[in-house]
Amino acid sequence: MERIIEIEPSEAVGLFGPQNSNIELLSHIFSKLKIVARGNVLKVIGEDSEVELFESRLHLLKSHLEQFGKLTETDILNISALEDDNFYRLNSGDKNVILYGREGKAIKAITPNQKRLVESAEKNDMVFVVGPAGTGKTYTAVALAVRALKNKQIRRIILTRPAVEAGENLGFLPGDLRDKLDPYLQPLYDALWDMMPMQKLMSYMEDKVIEIAPLAFMRGRTLDNAYVILDEAQNATSAQLKMFLTRMGKNAKFFITGDITQIDLPKNQQSGLIQANRILGKIPGIDFIYMDTKDVVRHHLVTKIIRSYEAFENEQAERAKEARLARKTVASSEVTESNVDHDAH
Repeated sequence: MERIIEIEPSEAVGLFGPQNSNIELLSHIFSKLKIVARGNVLKVIGEDSEVELFESRLHLLKSHLEQFGKLTETDILNISALEDDNFYRLNSGDKNVILYGREGKAIKAITPNQKRLVESAEKNDMVFVVGPAGTGKTYTAVALAVRALKNKQIRRIILTRPAVEAGENLGFLPGDLRDKLDPYLQPLYDALWDMMPMQKLMSYMEDKVIEIAPLAFMRGRTLDNAYVILDEAQNATSAQLKMFLTRMGKNAKFFITGDITQIDLPKNQQSGLIQANRILGKIPGIDFIYMDTKDVVRHHLVTKIIRSYEAFENEQAERAKEARLARKTVASSEVTESNVDHDAH
């Protein structure tokens, strides 16, 4: 039996080792096989059972490399000597781990609502995630997308967000359009850098397997075989959000994340995210996940800051309500007095 196994170029260096040293070690371990490495392709020749065993161990070696970012001689010897693949898989992590990022960092759903998001993503093709800063909305969605890409469930990841200025002036930033937009997209880069080696990420971005672009660039496209994440959706107008949602193609999952307390749109424009719940809330296959301060996973002060602002805004809203009622009472009183004066005459 002859088997040709293609390895992603970004994985080949770590898997094959310097000057194919790992392949030479595997050739000694699987001495009944002829193993030849050319570029990012392995040719394996031997009996069917031996070739299948080698391929299963190679899959585990790739998983180990993805999880820990390195593959030592000891790792190869230990994994190759396993009698049961399932034992390795079952004992290599807990059920809440979405994937292992750089240097083996476990990226997992921590809070109940983050776990709800993971469960919802398995059942629904479109998920809206609404909540304050620091609740892991975008980070969890990106982790799910990277896992789907690694598992070959989809072919690409598309990350987008509106280029709406939060007090800064886009026109004064230096550079071309991409340079001007990169600061707005930085949180998406940060999440990706946590989840895969830099070389692999750059390779994916060069090949457009991972694409990061402003929302306006989505117009006219059909996004299929992809995980598509719209971040900061509270800053998309109703028309923009409708445009984005109707880009959905076959075998696609859409995540829409946002914080309705941080809307940077002009006061005369309504946030499409607020409107979407009223319009789409009852459609099967679309789910809404709402996060709160209990889901904040940043510094403990972030939770206190969010709660303080909520209390302040509630107090302001209550004062505004009282002022409106007072004005109505005064106006009503003036009308009544006017009628009395008119009747007296």
